[in-house]
Amino acid sequence: MGVKAALPRYELYVYNVVLCMAMLWAARWIFDVSSSNSNKKTFKITVQPGWYYSGRKMDTADVEWMMWFSTFRVHIIFALSGHVIFAKICSLLAPQYRSLVFMVYGMLAVFTSMGWAYVMLILSHCVLLYSISLVKLRWLCFVAGLTTLATFKMEPFISWQAGFVTGNFDLRPLLFYGGCGFTVMRCMSFALENCERKDGNYSILELLKYNFYLPFFYFGPIMTFDKFYIQANNPDLTRKDGEMWNISIQGLLHLGVIMIVAVLFHFMYILTIPNDMKLLKHISDWALVGLAYLNLVYDWVKAAVMFGVINTVSRLDHLDPPKPPKCITMLYVFSETHFDRGINEFLCKYVYNYLGGKHEDVLDELIASLCTFGITALWLGPSWVVFIWSFLNCFGLNFELWTAKLFSMEPFISIEMAISDSMSRRIRAVFNTFNFWTIVLYNVLALKSLEFAKLVANRLLLKGFPFTTITVMFVTYCLIQLIKEKERRQALIDDPDPIPIPIPIPIPPPAPVPAPTSTDPSITQMDAAATQPVDPNKQKAE
Repeated sequence: MGVKAALPRYELYVYNVVLCMAMLWAARWIFDVSSSNSNKKTFKITVQPGWYYSGRKMDTADVEWMMWFSTFRVHIIFALSGHVIFAKICSLLAPQYRSLVFMVYGMLAVFTSMGWAYVMLILSHCVLLYSISLVKLRWLCFVAGLTTLATFKMEPFISWQAGFVTGNFDLRPLLFYGGCGFTVMRCMSFALENCERKDGNYSILELLKYNFYLPFFYFGPIMTFDKFYIQANNPDLTRKDGEMWNISIQGLLHLGVIMIVAVLFHFMYILTIPNDMKLLKHISDWALVGLAYLNLVYDWVKAAVMFGVINTVSRLDHLDPPKPPKCITMLYVFSETHFDRGINEFLCKYVYNYLGGKHEDVLDELIASLCTFGITALWLGPSWVVFIWSFLNCFGLNFELWTAKLFSMEPFISIEMAISDSMSRRIRAVFNTFNFWTIVLYNVLALKSLEFAKLVANRLLLKGFPFTTITVMFVTYCLIQLIKEKERRQALIDDPDPIPIPIPIPIPPPAPVPAPTSTDPSITQMDAAATQPVDPNKQKAE
C-alpha cells in the first residue's frame, strides 16, 4: 500500500519549500566555515591554489578525483581515445574480431602503464583460476577466488606481489590494486559461469578477452562474464534510433557535472573540514549534518561520473554496462543501498540471491547477507571500520525483513487496511526517515572516520535533542515524501492501472419457487481481497 497513493498538491509544495530552505541554510553555514580566515591552519595541506580568475583556493582532499580529472587527465583521455579509435576501425573492417582487438589493445595499454612484470602477474592469476574452473565445482571456485583476492588485501602477500612491479609514479598503487582486485573478481565470474555451462568449457582466450577489456580493467565496473560474452561476440552492431544522441548527451552531462564539482570545491571545502575534529566541535549542528549528507552525495557523484565516463566508452563498443549507482538522496531502504552497481550485481547474482532464494525466510536471508557482507569486507580490505560497517549494514538489511514480517501479521495488516492509502504513505515515510539517517551514519563511518560518525550521531541524537533532532527529521521526512512522489509517478508510467470497463449483469428470470439468497460475487471478491496478506517484498520496496 502507499506506492501509488497521491498526496494533496499543496502538501508537496510545502515539502519542496522546506527542503530547499534547509539545504540552502546548511550550505550557507558550510560556505561560511570554508571562507573563514581563522581556519587557514586546517586548510593548509589539502586546500591548494585553484582557478586564478575565481580568486579562491580549491579543496584537493580527494586524491582519486584529482588524479582522474587533473593530474593524469591527459593520460586517461589518451588511453580511452585510442581504445575508441581502434575499436571503431575494427568494427568497420572486421567486426567478428572486435573482442580480440579489445584484448590486444588492453594488454598493450597495461604493459605500457605498468610493465611486463605486472602483465605476467595478472596472467598467472588468470591461468590459476581458469585451471580451477575446469573442475566445475562452485565452492572450489569461490574458495580459490577469495583466497587469491585475500593475497592482495593482507601482508606479507601484498608487498611480495607488488615487488614484481617496477617504476614509481603517483598513480601506480591505485592502478596496481585496482587492476589486480578487479581481475580476481572477473576471473571468479568466469569460473562460476563455466560451472553452469553444461556442454564443455569456455576457452582461456575468452577469459583474457573479458579481463583485458581496457575501460573496465583498472577501475571497473564489473560486468558479469555471461553478459560480456554475449554482447562482445554479438555480430549485429546496428544501433537503435537516437542511441548515439543519448550517448553524446550522457558524455556532455558528465562533463557538466565535473565542472560543477570543480566549482563546488572552490567554495565549499566539504572534504577537508571533516578531517579537523577540533574545528567540527565549534561549527553548528546544521553545518555538521549538512557535511555528513554532502559527503555521501559527493561520493555518489564521484562514482556516477567515473563509472559514467567508462560506461560511455563501453556503450560506443555496443556493450550495455552496469548502470551508475542509485543516488544516496533516493535511498531509504538498505536493500537498495550500494555505491558500485557492478559489485552489487555480482554479489546479488552469485551470493545473495543464490543463497537467499526469494528472501522470504529469515534464516536464509541471514545466511545470505552474512556471506555477502563477508565478501564485501574482504573486497574493501579487512579493517575494524570495514567490519563495523559490514555488521551494521548486514543488521539493517535483516532488520528490514524482520520488520516487514512483523507488520504483515495481525493486527497491523488490519490497521493498515482500515486507513487510507495516503495516510499509510505518511506513516511509512516516518519510519523511512529514521532508516534514511541510519544509512547515512553507517556509510559516513566507512567514507570518513569513526570519530566523525560518532560526532554526527552525538550532535544529531543526543546533544542536539530535541530541537536539532526534530528539525532534521522533519526535513528528512519532507525529502522522503518527495522521493515517494517520484516513485509513484514512475510506477504509474511503468504499470498504469487498467481502466475498469463496466460489464452488464443479466437479470435472471423469475423462478417459480423462491431460491435461497446468494452472496453477490463482487462483494465476495472485495472481502477476499481485503483479507489478503501484504507481500513483504512489496513492503520492503516501498
